[in-house]
Amino acid sequence: MKIFICGSMYFAKQMLEVKKKLEEMGHLAEVPCDTQEFADNHEMTTDNHEENHKHCINNDIIRRCFNSIAESDSILLLNYPKDGIDGYIGASGLMEVGLAYHLNKKIFLLYSPPPVKEVKSTHEILIMQPIILNGDLNNIS
Repeated sequence: MKIFICGSMYFAKQMLEVKKKLEEMGHLAEVPCDTQEFADNHEMTTDNHEENHKHCINNDIIRRCFNSIAESDSILLLNYPKDGIDGYIGASGLMEVGLAYHLNKKIFLLYSPPPVKEVKSTHEILIMQPIILNGDLNNIS
């Protein structure tokens, strides 16, 4: 299966690790084009929003990710805990799940999304009926 790995670029190192694991399992796996850059320079995700903004516009990152989703069989959203929220799904992750749903792609979440009472967009995520892996990549089918 061809799987596009997405999620907060805060998890860029984990994206690369998961990509390697999925490939060892026989899948074709892709990460956003700038994942290595974020893995090498964590400040791009945490400290310099203006620089991040310019980077994303200059490299057409959202469109490139959307094109990768369109070319994949499925997406895997890495929703690790972040900012005190278990199962964190940011705005980009929500958009990527929405596009995958619209394109009839399989949607995998590494963990359950946060409760709706904590994060309202969980309501929309659950409507799209993702497959929750409970942290185990072997549950991908």
